[in-house]
Amino acid sequence: MKISQLLQNNKPIFSFEFFPPKTAEGEKNLYETIKNLRHLEPAWVSVTYGAGGSTREKTIDLVIRIKHELGIEPMAHLTCVNSQEDEIKGILTKLSKNGIENILALRGDMPLQDNSAKQVHQSFNYACELIQFIRKNFDFCIGAAAFPEGHLESKSIDEDTHYLKVKAGAGADFFVTQLFFDNRFYFDLVERANRAGVNKPIIPGIMPITNVEQIDRFTSLCGATIPHDLKQSLEEIKENPEAVAESGIRYATEQCRELLDKGVPGIHFYTLNRSPATIAILRELKGRR
Repeated sequence: MKISQLLQNNKPIFSFEFFPPKTAEGEKNLYETIKNLRHLEPAWVSVTYGAGGSTREKTIDLVIRIKHELGIEPMAHLTCVNSQEDEIKGILTKLSKNGIENILALRGDMPLQDNSAKQVHQSFNYACELIQFIRKNFDFCIGAAAFPEGHLESKSIDEDTHYLKVKAGAGADFFVTQLFFDNRFYFDLVERANRAGVNKPIIPGIMPITNVEQIDRFTSLCGATIPHDLKQSLEEIKENPEAVAESGIRYATEQCRELLDKGVPGIHFYTLNRSPATIAILRELKGRR
């Protein structure tokens, strides 16, 4: 089923993101994670795409298995950086033939410049061009990325809003946000989008904090910020993994409560291929509701 159809329900939907493991043991562990989360009845799950398409085949295989072996609706990430049109068309054709209906269309991280390396010709320079190509040639439901604090490469928040509108105009059916820890950024994004005439659903992306060093690394890479009070409290307990996990779950639960109370279309959890934190949060949210 297309995610755009799922979003037409009058109740918020929950979804999870996974990444393709690099080892056979990792694949086994991931399947256990997905099975552990299946009883929570996610509306859909997404599978990421490594930098430069490095996990392309694993992403394709995993979404097909999730669809047909586990009976969960999947969404395949697809990046276009350093890719040619025929290559992208072949991937989309394979996904379509295997019953996959949902794509998250992304530009992807730009490769580090190396003058000694041969630069690969690419047919798409921006996510909007990939979205437009998919819309013209296939019948996928298309998701795109949104950035509550603005994309790192955007010169201003207004420029970031402009590109959100361009992606919507190119054919994106909905948006999923980058992780954030202050809900004001999400609500500001929705307001900016509405002012710009973008009336597509914007699903907030939530990552429960379970490791201080890890979240510092993620936020430095994507430009997300951690509120001062939260950062200070995490610093005080960072040598105690259990306390960090408990604090992270508590904080994410409160984030989600406020988002749900204010009518978000759903919540997308960045699981990092682990289930305990997401299970704890969803149990609390579903029990309350």
